[in-house]
Amino acid sequence: MCGICGIVSPKLIDEKLLRSMCRVLTHRGPDDEGIYLNEGMEKRIGLGHKRLSIIDLGGGHQPMHNEDETIWIVFNGEIYNFQDLRKGLEQDGHKFYTYTDTEVIIHLYEERGAGCLNELRGMFAFAIWDERKKRLFLARDRVGKKPLVYAYQDNEFIFASELKSILEHPCVKREIEPCALDLYLTYQYVPSPWTIFKGINKLPPAHYLIYENGKVTVNRYWELPFTPKMKIDEEEACEETIRLLEESTKLRLISDVPIGAFLSGGIDSSAVVAMMARTGAKPIKTFSIGFEVGSFNELKFARIIARHFNTEHKEFIVKPDAIEVLPKLIWHYNEPFADSSAIPTYYVAKMTRDYVTVALNGDGGDENFGGYERYVGMEIASIYDKLPRPLKAVFRNITKKLVPPGSSKFRRLINGLILPPEKRYLRWMSVFDEERRMALYSPEFLNRLGSYESSAYLFSMLSRQDIEDMLDRVFSTDIMSYLPEDLLVKMDIATMANSLEARSPFLDHKLMEFAGRLPSRFKVRGLTTKYILKKALKKILPSEILSRGKKGFGVPVGIWFKGELKGYLSNVLLDNTTLKRGYFKSDYVRQLVTEHTTGIYDHTHRLWALLNFELWHRMFIDG
Repeated sequence: MCGICGIVSPKLIDEKLLRSMCRVLTHRGPDDEGIYLNEGMEKRIGLGHKRLSIIDLGGGHQPMHNEDETIWIVFNGEIYNFQDLRKGLEQDGHKFYTYTDTEVIIHLYEERGAGCLNELRGMFAFAIWDERKKRLFLARDRVGKKPLVYAYQDNEFIFASELKSILEHPCVKREIEPCALDLYLTYQYVPSPWTIFKGINKLPPAHYLIYENGKVTVNRYWELPFTPKMKIDEEEACEETIRLLEESTKLRLISDVPIGAFLSGGIDSSAVVAMMARTGAKPIKTFSIGFEVGSFNELKFARIIARHFNTEHKEFIVKPDAIEVLPKLIWHYNEPFADSSAIPTYYVAKMTRDYVTVALNGDGGDENFGGYERYVGMEIASIYDKLPRPLKAVFRNITKKLVPPGSSKFRRLINGLILPPEKRYLRWMSVFDEERRMALYSPEFLNRLGSYESSAYLFSMLSRQDIEDMLDRVFSTDIMSYLPEDLLVKMDIATMANSLEARSPFLDHKLMEFAGRLPSRFKVRGLTTKYILKKALKKILPSEILSRGKKGFGVPVGIWFKGELKGYLSNVLLDNTTLKRGYFKSDYVRQLVTEHTTGIYDHTHRLWALLNFELWHRMFIDG
């Protein structure tokens, strides 16, 4: 893994500025630094690179070039099929001076231009400068494992792996984008193509960008297919699932440095460890995180897998003083990010980096094979939709009586039954729903926001015309939104903050394309999630793992806010500086804090979102 940055400008590029942009990315690549400056009369280009050495440790210095030095690249990621691609390129007459996957991209671009992206199997974000065409070509992998942000201001095009690198440029202003803040408070993250800063954009997953002749064009090159559905029986589906998962895991074991795996004890991370064992990887090093609060502690399940596959297992306990790491996390995330599982993910990455440089994980298993409880909720809701009107009221009343005490998930499901399918999904995915956001926002901020509605972000994805099945539409939407904009951001930042590379076998695009074309009944059947994946793993994983309920990578923040962190929460959110910023109504913020700390209502996620925004504001806006 690496950090990349660059500038295309009609003006002379300051080498000190380029090195400053590189310097703030050192955590992404502590092993090496390189820059390329071409100050020709027509166009001035500067490329910067910070390297974390994984493959060809001695020969992978970047920026890298082709034979006649007319094409230059800075690359962040891994191309797992680069050796096969290299053989074909060598047969076509291309000459290589390294053994890296980076150089393969250069020659593949020479052959196919933007079409090179269709050949790459891996995770990547890269920039290619084509000197002959005076063209900058940026690209991001299909799922969005690796980040890439850019700005075009004052006739200068600036790009980087992280916002903080772009913010080093003196022409970039630190002004909040109101729509991005509204999106953040709705979903707990700022999705592509927005960033929290006005004038800076994210390149979305599965897209490439061309900057040429002063114009920026962005195009999509891949979309996960859900049709036509495969005609396949369950036995065949099980066999192909295991074959593809084992293949993608084996590809991700290619490395010149030590490799391990994150192990939560859930089905997905356990499956990855199982596939590592099937490939003969030895020793398998596994790493887990736990909490002192028993209901959040899953270490016993991780230990079952560790014993079953005889791994070298390490554990770490997170305590309430983890809040002290928040400033560091906020600096690394660059913009507000309210997924509280960022805390344990950071700590498990930090611990893991003491032993290995690369770690495999189970990201993508839920989205590809139907692992979330909300998918069962969608199925229950579809049954409800087909009932006659008198029976719908009976259904709601019976269901309310069956709801376990304190179950916010089921309460959310029942309250959403009367809504259309799209709005149900939005309710399940929202931190602040529309009513609460309107109660929170000050008149001044509402005026700045104008007529923008954050719901349009999800609704546009749910309206894919090529997908008829509503559950498939939800799978597709999660893969285009929650997965890349929340889960993969969390994993990338947590690992890169510790100079650790994360690899995700479930996110291999060939495995994803297979899973996408499976009928939805293979994923969610009745109240059973991950139906076909569990069946495929039945003879591979212990029954205790397959039969356990879904447990997210949760953090007891809500409990901490009522106890050890109650004072901290109030000191930050009820501080005069916070309340007078003008974004929110101070009385409503006080109400949220009071209702939560006194046990009247659970506002954990909403308070965490507000806390992270305020701490981010102090660091990136107030300075």
